[in-house]
Amino acid sequence: MKPLNIIQAYNRKKQFKGPKRFINYAFDVLDILASLLAFYLSFLYVKNMTDASYTFDIQHIIFGVLLIPVLYVLLQTTNLARVPRTSKYISIFFDLIRYSVPLSLVALFYIFVFRLTSVKVLTVVTFIPMNIVLLYLVRVITFSLFRMLRSSGHNSNNVLIIADDSSEYIIEKILKRKDWGFRVLMIATNSQKIKERFGNEIKIIPDKIGVKPLITNDIFDEVIYAKSEIEHDKINRYIKDCEEIGVVFRMQSELSPLTASNAHLINFEEVPMLTFMNTPTNSIAIFWKTLTESIFSFFALLFMSPFLLLIVIAIKLDSKGPVVFKQKRVGLRGRQFYIYKFRTMVINAEEIKQQLMDQNESDGPTFKIKQDPRITRVGRILRKTSLDELPQLFNVVKGEMSLIGPRPPLPSEVEQYERWQLRRLSMRPGITCTWQIVPNRNDVVFEKWMKMDINYIENWSLKRDVKLFFDTIKSVISAGGY
Repeated sequence: MKPLNIIQAYNRKKQFKGPKRFINYAFDVLDILASLLAFYLSFLYVKNMTDASYTFDIQHIIFGVLLIPVLYVLLQTTNLARVPRTSKYISIFFDLIRYSVPLSLVALFYIFVFRLTSVKVLTVVTFIPMNIVLLYLVRVITFSLFRMLRSSGHNSNNVLIIADDSSEYIIEKILKRKDWGFRVLMIATNSQKIKERFGNEIKIIPDKIGVKPLITNDIFDEVIYAKSEIEHDKINRYIKDCEEIGVVFRMQSELSPLTASNAHLINFEEVPMLTFMNTPTNSIAIFWKTLTESIFSFFALLFMSPFLLLIVIAIKLDSKGPVVFKQKRVGLRGRQFYIYKFRTMVINAEEIKQQLMDQNESDGPTFKIKQDPRITRVGRILRKTSLDELPQLFNVVKGEMSLIGPRPPLPSEVEQYERWQLRRLSMRPGITCTWQIVPNRNDVVFEKWMKMDINYIENWSLKRDVKLFFDTIKSVISAGGY
């Protein structure tokens, strides 16, 4: 398998953009701040219109604090916290009304249960329409901003379209609506009509090639089946091929005979897509994981900066060369990025590696030696305690990695992967995962390591991440690396 060779040049341009994640976080915080502002404006309205003696006291603050988790949960469960690729402004407005019904009930519940007698019922009644107006303004602004970002090529997914003569409309729609965030890299079709219409701007390949070799040898985030004819056997095979390596499969069809637990009907305006998600789909949990890991990494770097400085000094005193080692690794669905680690080897380690290949103790494409002569004195300590991994917190802040997730492999290792092993690239790579906490982890055979990572992806949960985080701390304390 050589899944990187075809798109190496493309990868240099298509790096995973971390700042976009923080834009999402900012908008989520903005939603909650807008609701709290709506509550305060409601108080001012009631005070000025009905009762000049009405005061904003501690009970109002308690009420606002109690609202925050409710606002967050409702924003997530009603999908208002996400910026949709396709939606109409009127739909956003009705979503807000739907969101406001349970919010008003909870707000009134808080007043009576917690006996917040200082908070007038009229303030809550005023708060609901005020909140709808402010949130609608925020949603319209954020939706418009993301449309502009997607139109300029940011936050876009690489797409393969399987087409026939009837697919011209949906292809034109996807190409025209750049704000949907789809980048059509290839069309698989036998249609002469499609070839003549789109052949000058998109790579066209014969339909007979199939999905499997295409998504294996190139970076595709999604496959869209846009044929009018539903070929059951082929579609089931396509779904399986996509599922193997964690690619999203969409089928443009008004009615599908297929059913699956991971299938969702999503409308792209008037175009319905039956979507098969092959990675964790709990948006609230994924959001919480991403948010907490980024915040934790930022403050960890901030508070550990004196300790990091001591490590830097120790490395400089011990050997010549740069303090931080930068190496190209493979991340989400084959995207390449540079990983940061404290340098633990001599500066010509890669040259010496070629002379040591016959001593490799790993059974897979990875290279490991227990008594590696390239490792420096300080480097041996850093590796033993896993402290050499600390600079990867910068990768987490940048959005290239997670705290918990499969370790990012080298491009040369991925080239030797079997197809089923590519599935471990369907989640953002992490600093630590199940393999890192196994006693004598370097003795684990390569195939078992791969299966552990895929098991992590298929059974992912926040609870499991928390457990892995604390298990990793125990592993660091016990110094199980080399």
